[in-house]
Amino acid sequence: MSGRAAEPSATSAAIGAARALVAELRMQGVRDVVLAPGSRSAPLAYALAQAADAGELTLHVRVDERAAGFLALGLARGTALPAHLWGAARPVAVVTTSGTAVANLHPAVLEAHHTGVPLLLLTADRPHELRGTGASQTTDHVGIFGTAVRFAADVPAPDGRDGEVRDLLATAGRALAAALGLRDRNPGPVHLNLAYREPLHPTGPALPGVELSGAASASAPPGTDITTSAAGVSGAGRAPARRDPDKPGDPDKPGDPDRPGGSDGAAQEVGPGSDGFRRAVVVPPAPGPGSDPALYGDPARTLVVAGDGAGPAARALAEAQGWPLLAEPSSGACGGPNAVRAYRSLLGVAELSGEVEHVVVLGRPTLSRPVQRLLARPDVVVTVVAPGGAPWPDAARNAERVVDALHERWFTPAPGERTFLDRWLAASQAAADVVVAATAPGASPDVDDAAARPAARFDAEPFAALAVARAVAAATGPDDVLVVGSSSPVRDLDLVLGLDGEPGIVLANRGLAGIDGTVSTAYGVALAAARQGRRTRALMGDLTFLHDVGGLLRGPLEPAADLQLVVVNDDGGSIFATLEHGELAAASEAGSRTFERIFGTPHGVDLGPLCAGYGVAHRLVGDVDGLREALAAPASGTEVVEVRVPRRDRLVEARALHQAIVAAARVAPAAAQGAPAN
Repeated sequence: MSGRAAEPSATSAAIGAARALVAELRMQGVRDVVLAPGSRSAPLAYALAQAADAGELTLHVRVDERAAGFLALGLARGTALPAHLWGAARPVAVVTTSGTAVANLHPAVLEAHHTGVPLLLLTADRPHELRGTGASQTTDHVGIFGTAVRFAADVPAPDGRDGEVRDLLATAGRALAAALGLRDRNPGPVHLNLAYREPLHPTGPALPGVELSGAASASAPPGTDITTSAAGVSGAGRAPARRDPDKPGDPDKPGDPDRPGGSDGAAQEVGPGSDGFRRAVVVPPAPGPGSDPALYGDPARTLVVAGDGAGPAARALAEAQGWPLLAEPSSGACGGPNAVRAYRSLLGVAELSGEVEHVVVLGRPTLSRPVQRLLARPDVVVTVVAPGGAPWPDAARNAERVVDALHERWFTPAPGERTFLDRWLAASQAAADVVVAATAPGASPDVDDAAARPAARFDAEPFAALAVARAVAAATGPDDVLVVGSSSPVRDLDLVLGLDGEPGIVLANRGLAGIDGTVSTAYGVALAAARQGRRTRALMGDLTFLHDVGGLLRGPLEPAADLQLVVVNDDGGSIFATLEHGELAAASEAGSRTFERIFGTPHGVDLGPLCAGYGVAHRLVGDVDGLREALAAPASGTEVVEVRVPRRDRLVEARALHQAIVAAARVAPAAAQGAPAN
């Protein structure tokens, strides 16, 4: 088909601008785009379809904008594997039409905001003259995401003005730089609100095969030489211009295929380029040598707390300095010789926690009240390591020092007194033995009587949910990915992770710790992880699954992922039983009825037919052998593995396990006091 320009019109201006934008995003490192269909976003949809058909990017279409947002979040997070590093992800774009479609992105935007994930929000809008007139599906998109975005621009509808495409691409470049945190090391979501005038479809022959230069020329005024204008960006109808691999910003540069601009993070092209458009080179701040703070008191009595996204530096620090490591599952720092098991209970042992003088916090700890109480103690000095320009985590407002990074000497092995560490590790081993006994098939609810009876079904087994988490963790290899839902599953995983071998890569939406979007996030992670040869599983509760069951909806034309979703179904919300609400429920029959309605929220949903409606395989397992068999099966498409467990005794079991751990730990440190230092 000829690349000859169509006659100038509003349609060709919109289509040309959309194609130029898509080509620029591809050139700047965007490889995945999620599209929620709509009429006002049609120019972008056509341009994306053309680019996808040419193999220049991967397009994912979803009918639910909330699911689309979390799918994009998962795709972006999956590009940063295996490291849990702030700012390591590749940006992913998500496209919506106008109106409520935009608002439905907000939950994913907030999660991306609090976890530093680069999302590019491309929302289509009516032109300015139609806003505030009562036009259909029109509301005020400007500022809709508030302070949750790093950059926002309201882009006027293209009308063929000289230089308008150049302006659009420059704005897109600023947005991508902000999304990646190139200036302030604070990556996150950005918003481009793109106005388009009708008609919104191509006016010429069928779209595929039209070269961008011809299509975009309609948005340039008569007489413009498009080979030297911004509209001449290599683009959607042909292979992008090959750039010098030695220049920063080349997406084809070897060494770091999942990072725009190569390992230095400079995502913007050197200009002027071969397409005639001058791109700014945004140079990230050079990393400094790191801080070297003096420690208060006895430096040996230090704990390392690794919250969500801490990365491997937390583990390296603990092992180099000989400090106990308290790592949340999604910290990226789990495992190793200094990891402390069941630390939430061990922090309740005064003989251990009372000796702590200093805590180094990396990442954002959100999982545990005992950890927050530790960080709030006036007798404990808290050092927070918080890279980038984001607010540092200090919910207790008790941090003594906040540093961007620690000096490299802190990661050099340092011989020192090990008595404090040995006490914590002895208590950790005692706690691990208790958890192992509790999750053994046939364990007694009294914990101390392990393997007291033959293996029973999960729906009658004490500590069943904990046993499920242990089986899933054991089946997840060190190079595999496990996406874990909020509420009880992530806390169960916290107790069992590492009991049966080196932990896998664990991801969780801990930015706001909500249950929404977990299925869609897991699907996005699975798509990205598969490109690295990694298998992905997800572990979540029944309410988390039902809240985002629409994430299972994938059309037959869309990229498929191998994803196993393990759903722990206790017919409601068990975590509330372990909080103060559970104590009130246990006090009276009336309290129990009230609890069940407003917190327990039983649903009675049969997940099998529900999955069948989405065309997703479903397997119901009743005991640990059946679960292990399901987990060992080869990955094949999307599968839901349902495990039904009781909810009624969750509070009793939690108390019994905590008490058993504390009792075992109080004996273990005394035995370890005579351990030789090394």
